[in-house]
Amino acid sequence: MNNMADARRYFELPSPFRMKRGGALIGARLSYETWGELNAARDNAVLILTGLSPSAHAARNDIDDSPGWWEDIVGPGKAIDTNRWFVICANSLGSCKGSTGPASINPQTGELYRLDFPELTLEDVGNSAFELVFGLGIERLAAIVGCSIGGMSALGYLIHHPGSARAHISVSTAPQARPFAIAIRSLQREAIRLDPNWNEGNYDDDHYPETGMSLARKLGVITYRSAIEWSGRFGRIRLDPEQREEDPFGAEFQVESYLNAHARRFVRAFDPNSYLYLSRSADWFDIAEYAGPDAGKEPGAAVRAGLARIKLERALVIGVETDILFPLEQQQEIAEGLRAGGAQIDFVGLDSPQGHDAFLVDTVRFGAAIGGFLAKL
Repeated sequence: MNNMADARRYFELPSPFRMKRGGALIGARLSYETWGELNAARDNAVLILTGLSPSAHAARNDIDDSPGWWEDIVGPGKAIDTNRWFVICANSLGSCKGSTGPASINPQTGELYRLDFPELTLEDVGNSAFELVFGLGIERLAAIVGCSIGGMSALGYLIHHPGSARAHISVSTAPQARPFAIAIRSLQREAIRLDPNWNEGNYDDDHYPETGMSLARKLGVITYRSAIEWSGRFGRIRLDPEQREEDPFGAEFQVESYLNAHARRFVRAFDPNSYLYLSRSADWFDIAEYAGPDAGKEPGAAVRAGLARIKLERALVIGVETDILFPLEQQQEIAEGLRAGGAQIDFVGLDSPQGHDAFLVDTVRFGAAIGGFLAKL
């Protein structure tokens, strides 16, 4: 029988924990999980920062035998080999998967934070993860891995804590949010906020913004994959008559049924206010803020200058040609900027048809790139 015990651990953040855009958290904590053993020199630690919705359960471990969200990448003998590395995965500050966020109790009021939670940035997510790593007695990471918006959080971590990592693995992320990604996330947030049950963040189990969360998730799933995959996987295949909804405008095609299934799994599994906060934090992130006055005026100069302030020995930057949320050219920007800061760069551009979600699906090729890079550290 599988052991389904909760493997989450909790780290108490310094109190008050001050936020970039003002405000502070009292008694906040991060949820995290670990794999492998920290060596005597404390120099074999690898930190993973996640995308918007995953928990800290990246892979099965001795406590929780259920598969994790990056099961094919993390584990003994895998790309991030837990026989060699001490691996830490932190649930993002602001999330609802164990870390303090809008769905947590505000100790100063005894009520849920809801929209009283301070404005959240991905720099706050990075800074909270730094406190976790430092609190575990690790002065310098062997590598920090950032996936999707976790890659932005990782850049925030690195820019604010020079010398805190030898290497960085940047996975399908961006140095700043671009208009298309902002527009999609704006529509997702609007879908939630226009649901009457959202009620300015004051919902409960009996009055939950199910429709808004369902629409937000469907919009996300559409952008996480590519048109190539949608066509190849579903074409114009229709549902069998008995599978169709009675509503004359209900689901008729298999792709509609697929989106409905994804939405059902997500709704009520993630807190709507946490979704709003983390989504907005991705829009706000911009490494160009750290460029300095001498960055130059040509397009992209401030982004490159901000990235160049990050000092690393090595970096692996991976992107996917079919990613419309975090396009490959943004991965190239990251590689060029980190190279200008003195890092030795490995750049991998994959032609995976799965779009942004490829790092969760095309794990053979992502694993080969990540494992090959870590083998050189």
